[in-house]
Amino acid sequence: MDVKILGPGCRNCQKLEQEVINALAELDVAAEVEKIDDMNKIMEYDVMMTPGLVINEKVKVFGRVPKREEIKKWIQEEQ
Repeated sequence: MDVKILGPGCRNCQKLEQEVINALAELDVAAEVEKIDDMNKIMEYDVMMTPGLVINEKVKVFGRVPKREEIKKWIQEEQ
């Protein structure tokens, strides 16, 4: 599984990264978690606000930090 956190490293971006890591651990799912802070690369995903979450090249959310249960649901859908 490929997970990308899109954002410049702001507090919400860091919070999203931690929630993703916790969700993966709770589900016992192995994934490559990559932080992308290059705005040109972020724009390639048509994300207008950060933070953004991309799982297996599908944008799941942007502009907010979702609850861990939401993240877990998206991870399970992409397995």
